[in-house]
Parts: sequence; C-alpha cells; structure tokens
Amino acid sequence: MHPEVTLSIVSHGHGALVATLLADISRYVTTPVRVLLTLNVPEIEEKWFTENPPFEVQIVRNTIPKGFGENHNAALARSNTDLFCVLNPDIRLTANPFPPLVALLKNPGIGVAAPSVVGRDLTPEDHARAFPSLFTLIAKALGARGHSPPPSNRSVYYPDWVAGMFMLFRSETLRSMHGFDERYFLYYEDVDLCVRLRNSGFEIAVSSEASVVHDARRESRRNLRFAKWHLCSALRFFASQPRIALGLGRKR
Repeated sequence: MHPEVTLSIVSHGHGALVATLLADISRYVTTPVRVLLTLNVPEIEEKWFTENPPFEVQIVRNTIPKGFGENHNAALARSNTDLFCVLNPDIRLTANPFPPLVALLKNPGIGVAAPSVVGRDLTPEDHARAFPSLFTLIAKALGARGHSPPPSNRSVYYPDWVAGMFMLFRSETLRSMHGFDERYFLYYEDVDLCVRLRNSGFEIAVSSEASVVHDARRESRRNLRFAKWHLCSALRFFASQPRIALGLGRKR
C-alpha cells in the first residue's frame, strides 16, 4: 500500500480549474490522498463537487493573499502525511501519476520527484531544465530561449530543477529545507528550492512513466504586474545564488 499523500492546491479565483482537477483526482487517483485547498482570494466553492469525493478535502480561506511559497509552507505545516505534493490548479490528469513518483522517493537520495508534463496539444513542456543564467533570462525576454526536449530513451532523468506546477516530496525532506523561501513571490521559489536540495546532496528526478497535462495560464506574458514579479524574483535569485547564476552549479 502506498503512503498517503497530501495534495496542496492553491486557488487564486480558479474555481473552475479546481473543480476539474478535483474531478480528475476522483476519477484517476487510487493512491491514498487528502487535499488541502487554499483559497488565496474569496470565491464560492459550492459547485466544485457533483458528489462526495473519495478523499478528504480541507479548505483554508486566507484573509490576506499570500505568495506561492507562503501558501504551500502553511499547507505543509498542516500536513501529517509522509508525502507532500505541490499541485497547481491548472494541471489535468489522464491517469494516476503517483505510483512511479512514490517509487522514486523510496530512494533517500532523491529530494523531489516530478512527472513529465505536456501542454493541451500534448507537446512536451519545458518544465525540467538546467539552472537559469543571466544569458537565459535575457534570451527568454527576447523570445529566443530554446526548448530543452526531455530524453526520449530514459524512464527517469535528473535535471537541475523542475517547475512548481507538480512537485512530490517526502514531507521530512521538504521540512528539512525549511520549505520554500517566502521572500520570493510567485516565481523562482521552485528554482531556489531545487538549488538548496542539490546543495544538500539530493537529486531532482523526473519520471517519464508519469505524465500530466498543463493547461497553462502564462500570466507573466500578458500582465505587467506578473511580469514585474517575475523579473524581481529572477533578480533576487541571481543575487542570492551567484554560483548558479554564472552557470557553476554542482557537478553531477
């Protein structure tokens, strides 16, 4: 029997997305889970369930909106399961992604496990990457950052970092890292955490045997406020992690 997993989902007025994700979990996930759903802004949730879900759902309503890291850290503090999953509301499931990821985390040298991710058109997403540099940041701003396709002949591979849309941890490992750095706001929390995991001797693992669909919002490309948060987080990261910013990460 698999250990129970806490799924930490944060909604920023994404009720429709949350409803679809919860329906996907009900339909596909047989791994024991409980959902900790944080409403970062006020919203109505009466229509989220057409019937009682086969898992516990605890709803937390914030009186003041919080950042990505602060919300998931608060959920981790409420969690009492062996495994903890950061899960964006814009993720769609077509099968149960947890068995191969739970199996990976039986290896104590792996700090976080993630599935492969495809877009709505089933094109592989660039969610598992090398650590960013000032060069890649500039290239991205200019629309010239290349896509890094996942290895086609490996069931498990080990990138520098994985995006925070879907990250599965042993709860004790995430607690040992003191969770996400709350000084970031919406962006680069995942990169920073993977740097700290790598510096502590853990690997970042992606399983091609687990796959999810990302119905991406891409707010930073359309909204100047989100773009500003993205830039500020990037600058904070480069200022606090100079060895990574210069492309001098730990040899593997």
